[in-house]
Amino acid sequence: MTDLFRTAAAAVLAAAGASALAAVGADEARQLSTTLTPWGAEKAGSKDGSIPAYTDGYVKPPAAFDAKKPGSRPDPFADEKPLYTVSADNMARYADRLSDGTKALLQKYPDFHLDVYPTHRTHRYPAYVNERSIRNATSCKTTRDGLAIEGCYGGVPFPIPKTGNEVMWNHNLHYQSPSYIARYRIMLVDASGGLSMQGDNLLWEEFPLFYPENNGTIAPDSPYWLLRTEWTGPARMAGEKIALIDYVDPVQNRRKVWQYLPGQRRSKQSPEIAYDTPSPASGGAQVVDDATVFSGAMDRYDFKLVGKKEMLIPYNTFRLYDDAQCPEAHRYAKGHLASDCMRWELHRVWHVEATLKPGQRHAYAKRSFYFDEDEPEVGASDNYDAAGKLYRSVFGMYLPLYETTDQGIGDSSVTYDFQTGAYLTQMDIAHGAIQPAPQRQPVRAFSGEALAAEGVR
Repeated sequence: MTDLFRTAAAAVLAAAGASALAAVGADEARQLSTTLTPWGAEKAGSKDGSIPAYTDGYVKPPAAFDAKKPGSRPDPFADEKPLYTVSADNMARYADRLSDGTKALLQKYPDFHLDVYPTHRTHRYPAYVNERSIRNATSCKTTRDGLAIEGCYGGVPFPIPKTGNEVMWNHNLHYQSPSYIARYRIMLVDASGGLSMQGDNLLWEEFPLFYPENNGTIAPDSPYWLLRTEWTGPARMAGEKIALIDYVDPVQNRRKVWQYLPGQRRSKQSPEIAYDTPSPASGGAQVVDDATVFSGAMDRYDFKLVGKKEMLIPYNTFRLYDDAQCPEAHRYAKGHLASDCMRWELHRVWHVEATLKPGQRHAYAKRSFYFDEDEPEVGASDNYDAAGKLYRSVFGMYLPLYETTDQGIGDSSVTYDFQTGAYLTQMDIAHGAIQPAPQRQPVRAFSGEALAAEGVR
């Protein structure tokens, strides 16, 4: 793998030269063939060895994996035991590795704890994404004060990020299977421990920037995320649909959203499904841009890159998705997901602080984001209200789709609302779960016309 990285980097850097528009110079970009991976993570492990060196991220499917049961992925690390446990009693010892949200959960719930397992760097990228990521180091740049990008290829846009906006773009444009489908459930647990399903959903997503044939630079009007979701339950919401498209220049091409309501038998544009609008079917426990820890335009905040740090985050969370190891009746504990269903690992993360711009409005006045150096979709956020009090925290629930050739990932999360004591999960539970789509969906499938044409009650 190292030789492949070196060869790709040398070829691309020789062609790119020292572009005046480059995010970094050619000399600095050569780190992507030596000390850094093509996507910018440190190849070396941590000094104490608790974070291993990156090899190739390969996870061998366990013997129990059955390819005839797509979406069901037995835990490849099921035999591992926790290295140590973090609780309210000893959390001070690990304080520099805990987010404020994690600390709040430890302090609030006596039964909440972190079982910390050996760290496995399990994310991989296809060779063509690695090549494009290396190109981006000397060609991709932000425009419009960090709100848009240009000169970029379909890889990690900023493998050597210099600003908070660049890290956020790495997150928004994270690599995922170019086309995938999923069935997932939205579950709300209220402060008293009551469990209610807010959605049993079918999901289609397309990431056109990562189509292998899209080898040129990305045009400003290019969509980077196309989403369709359809409610099959509960009964009160069955038949509702949403389609969404995000673009690489959201200033000129704002998010497009359509919503189909079966009672009206029509679709309507819903531009309000953005920013701090309460997420549909979230029970008020999440806002729209909490999705995937953060999603959407960045124009309401100033983003500051604090740096990189080691942090305990949920990772390789196969157990959580397994109904056999973690049945629903046990998974959703009062106040938090069951601690023995979770797996926490120590990873290096990029830390970005977001502060609400003067004159802008949002439920969160300040936000802290932590994104994994290997897979920038993965991480956590702490979100604070105008008084500086912790309002909500969001955690991504990462697991690699180890049976795939393009290394897709699970795309689930949990949002903890510290004002109400409720929490919300959006999880690809294994009754269909997430898997690469057998065929792509055209852009027209993510339109109001398509929703209306297919809508029935």
